[in-house]
Amino acid sequence: MRLFPPEFEPKLATVFREGYSAQGFTRDALAGVVVGTVAFPLGIAFAIASGVRPEQGIYTAIIAGLAISLFGGSRVQIGGPTGAFVVLVAAIVGEFGYQGLAVATLMAGCFLAIMALARLGDVIRFMPYPVTVGFTTGIAVIIATTQVGDALGLETGVVPADFLAKLSAYAANIQTLNVGAAATFLGTVAIIQLWPKVTNRIPGPMVALVASTAIVHMLGLNVETIHSRFGDVPSSFPSFRLLEVDWNQIPDLVSPAITIALLAAIESLLSAVVADGLIGGRHRSNAELLAQGIANVASPLFGGIPATGAIARTATNVRNGGRTPIAGIVHAATLLAILVFAGRWASLIPMATMAGILVVVAYNMSEWHVFLRLLSGPRSDALVLLATFFLTVVVDLTVAIQVGVVLASLLFMRRMAEVTEVKPIRDIVDYDKVDLVEDGTLEVPAEVDVFEINGSFCFGAASKFTETLLASQGTPTVVILRMRYVLAIDATGLHALEEVANRLRHRGAHLLLSGLHAQPLVAMERSGALARIGEDQLFGSFADAVSHARRLVDEAKKHS
Repeated sequence: MRLFPPEFEPKLATVFREGYSAQGFTRDALAGVVVGTVAFPLGIAFAIASGVRPEQGIYTAIIAGLAISLFGGSRVQIGGPTGAFVVLVAAIVGEFGYQGLAVATLMAGCFLAIMALARLGDVIRFMPYPVTVGFTTGIAVIIATTQVGDALGLETGVVPADFLAKLSAYAANIQTLNVGAAATFLGTVAIIQLWPKVTNRIPGPMVALVASTAIVHMLGLNVETIHSRFGDVPSSFPSFRLLEVDWNQIPDLVSPAITIALLAAIESLLSAVVADGLIGGRHRSNAELLAQGIANVASPLFGGIPATGAIARTATNVRNGGRTPIAGIVHAATLLAILVFAGRWASLIPMATMAGILVVVAYNMSEWHVFLRLLSGPRSDALVLLATFFLTVVVDLTVAIQVGVVLASLLFMRRMAEVTEVKPIRDIVDYDKVDLVEDGTLEVPAEVDVFEINGSFCFGAASKFTETLLASQGTPTVVILRMRYVLAIDATGLHALEEVANRLRHRGAHLLLSGLHAQPLVAMERSGALARIGEDQLFGSFADAVSHARRLVDEAKKHS
């Protein structure tokens, strides 16, 4: 018996309905422990980079990760804070403080739930790929540059938020470089990169965190730690608290909330698609969006930050044997256990270690090889990629996504207009055999002009259509427009049809349409264009249109 509509049923409910074995639990539990161990240093690192306290990243991974596993539409999705949010969250915290971020996150959760209920899960996949790669690579660059100060132990004070100003501040304080911090940073990066050659059973980031922290304190290196910047890290379960809402801020938080929702939707569904490829499954996109909404409503109520599906942690889950949402639930429980029993030791972690972990994350998420491949592709895609990348780095992520999507859409429209062909045809070789009359011929009178549209008849191609038909030489009695290759038409295309029909009517000529498909015909009926042009001007086949055109030509000759 189903408790949920099929498209919103959590995969966890599906797993239990289909049957769940003890062997499956053992496999999922082991994977969950490994992923939870990976998520601990990443949660702290993402929180610090986002401008909030270290433990808030752990709270997010616990609460949001649990919600995504309980209600999500993917069998193996692991949720929590991710690098994609770092830049956006830091900007919101800098402008509105944590309370503003919490409200924006809750609003984003509501937007995600609305998107799910509106069945928009399948629409998100239409986000242009160059836009996704552009802002992802841009975010990676920003994450890496924000860690320069901690990686080198620079005494910069408050670092400007602007990208170029940040680089200038680093250059101005390079003389304060701390050799111990730089060595810790390099050692962390080296351990993370080389450890997989030793074993994949113990996560490299956790090994690097423990090893570098131990070495720093054993050698007594003078480097900044989490304790020296943030104080002690709590080792208790996050408590529920209602948000304090400044209603005057709500209008200003709408745009950041929409951006959080879009990022969460894009990242989570991308992660779900990747997971499908790894396990040969199929996720439920609307259930996944609903789970993301629930997670982002719950997270700020427990002191957390925005969350989404994490591609790298999801892949780690699959590689270690995770096959059901139970692994994600165990991952959240593992994080809670680490926080309670070892959380107090987290304050000893050097900031340079966190910088090393984040730089590796930034490198892995940069997709630089994909970036370079897109640069060598179509020029329009390269333009969208570069525009999104530079706007993300230099201006703002929200602006970058908006401009990238609009620019990609405009270029797509131009491309569709270019491939839509409107041509005059007179030669019999242009006609199909099915259009020929019984004697094998199809004679078109000289007073009849024939045109054909090949492609979508939308607003990008409407002007081309009007110019081609009205620029034809002579004054035909009848114009036949073949639409056998037109599968879609929009309001601008309908308007262009009516405009041409009216102009020909004023000239004393007729416009006949042949071979309409379902979508154009339904659009004409609903808009009233069919009634204005005339139902008697539509024909199922070209041969019928030519026969009617002959009669119109004969009638015109009789009255002349």
